[in-house]
Amino acid sequence: MTDTPEFHRRLVAQPRLTGLTLAPDGTRMVASVQTLDAEGVGYVSQLWELDPSGAREPHPVRGAEPGDSAPAFTADGTLLLLSGREHDGPPGAALWALPEHGEAEQKAQHPGGIATFAAASRTDALAFTAALLPGATDAHTHGQLLRQRSRSGVTAVLHESTPTRADGGDLGPAEPHTFVLRPGAAPADAGAQGLAAAGDLALSPDGSTVAYTRAPTGSAPDTNTVVIAGTEERTFSRPGHQYYSPVFTADGTRLICQRQREETYDSPWQVTLVAFDVVTGEETDLLPEFANWPWPGRAIVSPVPGDTTLWFTGDELGHCPVFRRDPDGTVTRLTANGAYDSLCASPDGSTLYAVRSAIDSPPRAVRLDAAEADQDPDFLRTPGDLGPLPGTLTEVRTTADDGFPVRAWLALPEGAAADRPAPLVVVPHGGPQASWSAWDWQWNPWAFTARGYAVLLPDPALSSGYGQRMQERGLGRFGGRPYSDVIALTDAALDRDDLDGSRTALAGWSFGGYLANLAATRTDRFRALVSHAGLWNLESFQGDSDMHPYFRKIFGDPRTERERYEADSPHLDAGKLTTPMLLVHGGQDYRVTAGQSLALHHDLQRQGVPARFLYFPDEGHGVGAPNHLRLLYETVLNFLDHHVLGADWRRPELL
Repeated sequence: MTDTPEFHRRLVAQPRLTGLTLAPDGTRMVASVQTLDAEGVGYVSQLWELDPSGAREPHPVRGAEPGDSAPAFTADGTLLLLSGREHDGPPGAALWALPEHGEAEQKAQHPGGIATFAAASRTDALAFTAALLPGATDAHTHGQLLRQRSRSGVTAVLHESTPTRADGGDLGPAEPHTFVLRPGAAPADAGAQGLAAAGDLALSPDGSTVAYTRAPTGSAPDTNTVVIAGTEERTFSRPGHQYYSPVFTADGTRLICQRQREETYDSPWQVTLVAFDVVTGEETDLLPEFANWPWPGRAIVSPVPGDTTLWFTGDELGHCPVFRRDPDGTVTRLTANGAYDSLCASPDGSTLYAVRSAIDSPPRAVRLDAAEADQDPDFLRTPGDLGPLPGTLTEVRTTADDGFPVRAWLALPEGAAADRPAPLVVVPHGGPQASWSAWDWQWNPWAFTARGYAVLLPDPALSSGYGQRMQERGLGRFGGRPYSDVIALTDAALDRDDLDGSRTALAGWSFGGYLANLAATRTDRFRALVSHAGLWNLESFQGDSDMHPYFRKIFGDPRTERERYEADSPHLDAGKLTTPMLLVHGGQDYRVTAGQSLALHHDLQRQGVPARFLYFPDEGHGVGAPNHLRLLYETVLNFLDHHVLGADWRRPELL
């Protein structure tokens, strides 16, 4: 067995490759890497230079500082980045240029900081997103209002529409705006962006047109708008749909976006890629058939003007391959295994670069042929080396009781055998529209195999990458097919003679935490349960989640549509709680508020069920701080050792 504390130390300290960007001439590639800070209590962004050929060792970008982030190249090959380094101006991240040979130069600043930016591929025009307070017409008046609020000690926000929270943060009072920056001119406000997601900003190759998404409001929570602002402003929307990740084609004539039909009471999720004609506004579905299988992620377009080839990724059967769409609509899968992200194309469109990971492989930079089907990637030299993993990976497959094929990954510890069967921890994923396809830092299976546990990673109903039928099977019933699929895959795994069916547990985060809570009221087969940020009371959950309109559409109005709440809300069966539970929650969690775990903890205590509650006041929906992550693993494993293996309870030292 691997030394558990040592593996956890290496896991938490491992540099985390999060993104790539390629220079226009293809000679330079810069990676964003999260590393431990000097005190070892936080992660900080650092920029590394990688060799696209794979020959030279990676090294930190000359002139970059810890905390620099969001690298991108200008048309002439100058590196741009966001940085909070000291500068003349108000606090907050400013936009800097970092030439390969020369000193850093500030390009733009904004009171409170710049959130995201985009550079034109053929000119030196830039666009960025920054906030303006109500009543502010420009950065100057915005800065004055910020200082006035600060001097007055005012932090209050007057909300006049919803939502009030999003993506784990409070909204307001300032709202994001998009600014266009051209040489010799002050930043021009291209329009209010509403509640746009970071990165939902694109600039045409010639810098004349900017595109961004404007998020929904309380009156139309199921729709957002794509805004294209140039000589005249055009807006595009479709009721019941959301648009994400705009990108202009190399000739600037079309805008490519993800289009998501959100789940409602009667219809499942569906995602495709669409193209808008910038002049006519005509919208074309680029994947009318393909969208019924994997869901496409952010697209990248051919850098060659006139070439409409594009590439994207999407979950598929426990992987997240790269796909190519040719101008005639033909779609080719370029990779057979692994999970890919952060695609970049070489100047001639013949080579792709990406970040690849897998359940058993941390993120690494790779090179791909841009057209070859089902290829294996060439791995590039990447910062950090986690070393060998404590176990092996295989799959479990079975057929659900409705005849649908379902599958899971199974991580086995070293030494598991028929004469030495391993205890099993079942870990459903969050989402629910997600898949176990990529490396995970927070609920990493190898942290458990290092302690001798086998880990089952099931993809039940509502998982992505298995077609629309997988969505329809779980439509509106979180506790229906998703739960029964997890149990079916658990039974299939325990048919193996190297697993011990008498020593099992179930642990999950977010939607996986909900399934753990559901199991607590439906079965006593597990010796222990762990619920991290799990849903307990569906009615109160949908009322205070930052995604309230979305979940209300799925579950219905609780005043008039009670069926789904009564069928799937585990709190209604609190009297059946018997299994020891560990609850984990962050005080800054706005997706699933901490009240869900507090209510469950109270119910467990009233029922006299052994329970512990690991509370992180400063964490959100997940656990991010390095020492908190160590404590999460230590507490969960000690809890499992106690209740699954019969070991004495060991309270973590820092708790």
